[in-house]
Amino acid sequence: MQVPGSEGQPRAGVDPAKARLRATINHSRTTTAETAADSAARTARAVTACTRAEVVACYLSRPEEPDTAALIAALTSAGVRVLVPLLRREPDWAWFTGADDLVPGPHRIRQPRGTGLGGAALARADWIWLPGLAGTADGRRLGTGGGWYDRALGQARPDAVRGLLLFDREVLDDVPTQSWDLPVDLLVTERRTIRVRPE
Repeated sequence: MQVPGSEGQPRAGVDPAKARLRATINHSRTTTAETAADSAARTARAVTACTRAEVVACYLSRPEEPDTAALIAALTSAGVRVLVPLLRREPDWAWFTGADDLVPGPHRIRQPRGTGLGGAALARADWIWLPGLAGTADGRRLGTGGGWYDRALGQARPDAVRGLLLFDREVLDDVPTQSWDLPVDLLVTERRTIRVRPE
């Protein structure tokens, strides 16, 4: 998720290997359609994974990404409070109050209208769903570029669980990482849940 004004921060293109892999996966995402059944299966796995969380932070997906709209709807229906990103130069968050309260934001990503809670609001989250393009069974994550979440996670609690939603073909044996790339605790696809750190 590249955000304008992120100069001097981790961003796509710093590592040529990351840039090549991102290009390959982005092409696959824009040319491969997912079935409704596969999307529903991933959502069900994700809901089950974070069932004990009281506050969940979750990104608002673009059409080519694993869908988060159904996940957020299921969580809010179950009484879970959901934080969603406000895409600004510095990470910011707002409570999800319904799809009708979202407006277009940078890079075709919807976001809540109005004032945010600040970056420190992420410390309220028990669980954080991160966007990504690929991951490994040992928890390495290839982000979407721009370093927004790498910066945001500095405000997360150490015990907050970090999850990654992927298409199953994006679970790889290896992904390039750099010093600021934080690992995730589990990966969820339409076919499986991979736990890196036992609960």
